[in-house]
Amino acid sequence: MLRLSEAADEAVKASEPGMLLHTFDQDPSDPLGFVWTEVYANSAALIFHLENPPLQKYLADVSPLLDNFTVELYGEVSAEAVNMLRSTGTPTTHFQSKFGYVRDLTP
Repeated sequence: MLRLSEAADEAVKASEPGMLLHTFDQDPSDPLGFVWTEVYANSAALIFHLENPPLQKYLADVSPLLDNFTVELYGEVSAEAVNMLRSTGTPTTHFQSKFGYVRDLTP
């Protein structure tokens, strides 16, 4: 699973300029638990990600190895992107922002 995930990470990096952050982190309380963290430039970038052939191949290859797979979306995401993600059958929760901000992260 780690090899498949690393290959997917490289493919996403090479093919998705709208993916601003893409990390695969290990659960500190479960050595077999992992979390993908992803930040998209916008909803169109999320839709592109869902349609990206390297991602689709990764999901097909890795799914038989997983006990479960869920998605949590945070913030302002278009209804189209949320519906597209939910249409995959992946359990998805969308946490809509009520307030907050992002600072300019430009160095």
